[in-house]
Amino acid sequence: MFDKILIANRGEIACRIIQTARRLGIRTVAVFSQADAEARHVALADEAVPIGGPAPKDSYLRGDRLIAAALQTGAQAIHPGYGFLSENPDFVEAVTAAGLVFIGPSAGAIRKMGLKDAAKALMAEAGVPVVPGYHGPDQSPARLADEAARIRYPVLIKAVAGGGGKGMRLVERPADFADRLASAQNEAATAFGNSAVLIEKYILTPRHIEMQIFGDGRRALHLYERDCSLQRRHQKVIEEAPAPGMTSEMRAAMGAAAVRAAEAIGYAGAGTVEFIVDASAGLRPEGFWFMEMNTRLQVEHPVTEAITGIDLVEWQLRVAAGEPLPANQDQIHATGHAFEARLYAEDVPAGFLPATGRLAHLAFPATARIETGVRPGDQISPWYDPMIAKIITSGPTRALALQALQGALEATEVAGTITNLDFLIALTRHPGFRRGEVDTGLITRDLAALTQPLSPDSRAVALAALGLAGLDDAGLDPPDWTKGFALWQPLRQRIDWEGGHAHVEIPAPGLFRLHLDEVSHELRFANDRWWVDGAPTPLRLVHHAAAVSVFGTVPVTLKPLDPLARQTEVSGAGLTLSPMPGLVREIFVTPGQEVKAGERLALLEAMKMEHMLSASRDGRVAEVLAAPGDQVEAGAALIRLEEKEAHG
Repeated sequence: MFDKILIANRGEIACRIIQTARRLGIRTVAVFSQADAEARHVALADEAVPIGGPAPKDSYLRGDRLIAAALQTGAQAIHPGYGFLSENPDFVEAVTAAGLVFIGPSAGAIRKMGLKDAAKALMAEAGVPVVPGYHGPDQSPARLADEAARIRYPVLIKAVAGGGGKGMRLVERPADFADRLASAQNEAATAFGNSAVLIEKYILTPRHIEMQIFGDGRRALHLYERDCSLQRRHQKVIEEAPAPGMTSEMRAAMGAAAVRAAEAIGYAGAGTVEFIVDASAGLRPEGFWFMEMNTRLQVEHPVTEAITGIDLVEWQLRVAAGEPLPANQDQIHATGHAFEARLYAEDVPAGFLPATGRLAHLAFPATARIETGVRPGDQISPWYDPMIAKIITSGPTRALALQALQGALEATEVAGTITNLDFLIALTRHPGFRRGEVDTGLITRDLAALTQPLSPDSRAVALAALGLAGLDDAGLDPPDWTKGFALWQPLRQRIDWEGGHAHVEIPAPGLFRLHLDEVSHELRFANDRWWVDGAPTPLRLVHHAAAVSVFGTVPVTLKPLDPLARQTEVSGAGLTLSPMPGLVREIFVTPGQEVKAGERLALLEAMKMEHMLSASRDGRVAEVLAAPGDQVEAGAALIRLEEKEAHG
């Protein structure tokens, strides 16, 4: 076994690997960019080495610096985690050439599965069912459009070197094909340095079910399936194991196909064979097709660990160190059910746009397994994926595991940035999902209901207002009942915050009466909890940087008014603003140009995804305020349309 390994990654996966390595007595070396100097994975590791600037291309994608750091610190092996260089065969070869061990499959195996078109051909030869489509070398738009017509719409355009939903576009009408193709190719070229795509038939009632496999280069086995059908924009949101409705016949067929796929390429280490499943008539052994193989550990691997009791990172380390597979297929058993929810910093109502901000407060329940790369006070960086944490629960049945997930999400506390927490909670309450009726279109179909803003609890608003006034310590010892009140005047004052106000009065020591716009509440602190209108509540008040939050119901955060802040007003309503920090990839208009509502104005790249900005109304372009290549902040003005009056 290794004495020391270097982890060529960051965030929660680096922390996850460190956890197992520490349990096995293996020392760890972290690497970090300038943006990650104070990151959690750096603090957890035994050693840490700086590798460059904040952009991944200047740090985590610099294989030469990663190898140099391993040699410098005496590490014997490199664990790639997932993303970055984890599926780069050139990096694997460089690691091996330097006399180090790559904790993962061989460069040859990665190459065979790295391009989706070649992988599908190889899988067909190995007897693995493959979705109808075009995987050929002719990348001319005309040929691709002809193939889409042959397969018949709807079709999926997918980057051959892709993953994580990047370079993927759904096309439902021939008229949209050319624009979607160009968009997919541009995003693929940016993300993977390869603009080639393939065309696949789109399954109308699809489920995304994947098999966790593990090999030692000679033989392979599977560790049951995961259902990853709850997706938005082709990215997974909640995963579970085993798959709802899975039959023993289909599991046997899918498992055998996944093992054939792994053994066909002499696979070593952890990997995942992903299948698209036609769920229109239930799960059937003849109703699944190979999509792709991820030649690395998956983000959602904890749900497999939860049902099998196997530490996949430990298995990775043991097989990479030369051991055979630690078990035979008949020794792998699944018990119970598990879920994983991905908590992101993102603005769900705005179309799941990535968000930034400082985590002023962050707390998780002890009832769930939490995998995170951040701590309270950490900054969500615009340079990387905005994941805050993975929240994993399990139970003897699906219903109990899902109930545990809902409870864990409801008990999670985050302040300082926008998150998808309410959206995740809404998903756990979705009747169809609770029944196990899942497919990849569920979120899209019910998006309006799932993203409906939750109304704040007036009790929580009242308590937050009390905290904003600094009166919540009046329930402690010693109390200060008169904070903010004038001598010889009634014990009453006004509390103002951004977007609202309240009045508070003290009718008796230790009792506060809060008057909001349409309701009043009486609050007091007793027996280590807040009581509202004579009843105990689970409400918890938290003070953090320049604001207060209340948890225990729909979270409420109140920010005080800045009396010195001036109200600024933009003249006119024709400005197109950047919704997040990012890189301006393209500007599609010029001054004086006439545009229609919905027409493309600019393309922004942020957190590894492309975001198209469109005109909100008809008009004429007055100014172009940014250029391709500009790095802009959230709220930066990019395009200005003429005033409606000036335009006529």
